[in-house]
Amino acid sequence: MTNIVLGTSGWSYREWIGPFYTKKVKSMLSAYCKVFKTVEINSTFYRYPSKGTAMGWLKYSPADFIFAAKIPKLITHEKKLSLDEGVEDDLKRFCDLMEPLHLNGKLGCMLIQLPPRFGFNLDPMEDFFKILPTNIRFAVEFRDLTWMRDETWRLLKKYQVAYTIVDEPLLPPEVKVTSKIAYFRWHGKGTRPWYNYRYHIDELEPWVPKVKEVAYKVDTVYGYLNNHYHGYAVENCLQILELLGVLTPRQAQAKATVENYLKAPVETKMPTLEAFVERKETTFENLLSTFIDNPRLKRAQSIKD
Repeated sequence: MTNIVLGTSGWSYREWIGPFYTKKVKSMLSAYCKVFKTVEINSTFYRYPSKGTAMGWLKYSPADFIFAAKIPKLITHEKKLSLDEGVEDDLKRFCDLMEPLHLNGKLGCMLIQLPPRFGFNLDPMEDFFKILPTNIRFAVEFRDLTWMRDETWRLLKKYQVAYTIVDEPLLPPEVKVTSKIAYFRWHGKGTRPWYNYRYHIDELEPWVPKVKEVAYKVDTVYGYLNNHYHGYAVENCLQILELLGVLTPRQAQAKATVENYLKAPVETKMPTLEAFVERKETTFENLLSTFIDNPRLKRAQSIKD
């Protein structure tokens, strides 16, 4: 199972000081890399990185470390993949900024995360897939049930785009292999937001055979825990690695530290999809808080057009 690499979505969280990082930590990325072999860059969803930032990721990570990166929401959420809106230039700009990671073998995949109301529509999706550079792996994450159909799987296979296998309130945990890589994301089942959630072991165990089965069908399995609150993502990722039987001694030490820090579980589970849909909060900010925590929301609001 050497082709399974699991990590978390993001690494720079102050609330991880204590459960994962020490108070004297100088570089969270360097500390993170001592435990995990991969990370999903979340910040690129909100803004383009500077050249210096991208070079910093390259410099402060080991030679065999792998990054996945979310493409900017400018492309997915604001322009909704429309070529008429200039997303081809936007994508090229992003790929150029990530080129140092790619050239050094550290860019495993780019994630195309679509908005919840982006429903099934093959033509604009295929038009966008046609402009994807063929030397970079891509995965797409849908958040609308209308995409769960055979036409979608055929399109993804045609362009070798990985379907993102998710655990979240909006879509079923369906496993589909559409590329030479597989991409898993565990968001959690929290109410506000999803990822304020701590998985129990019995919720993670059913995922182990799914990951193993997929690993025999692809070159590499990438997987990321997005439930970052309180260090839950760190704990749950290490628990999955242990269930897979690939936990290293250093990871076992980190797992013991975070588990000792997080004594009592916090129950924030949204029990059903129906309960999620029937929530009564209708203001824009309340609805948006389901998908974005307050710090991320404030950062997004601060970004100028």
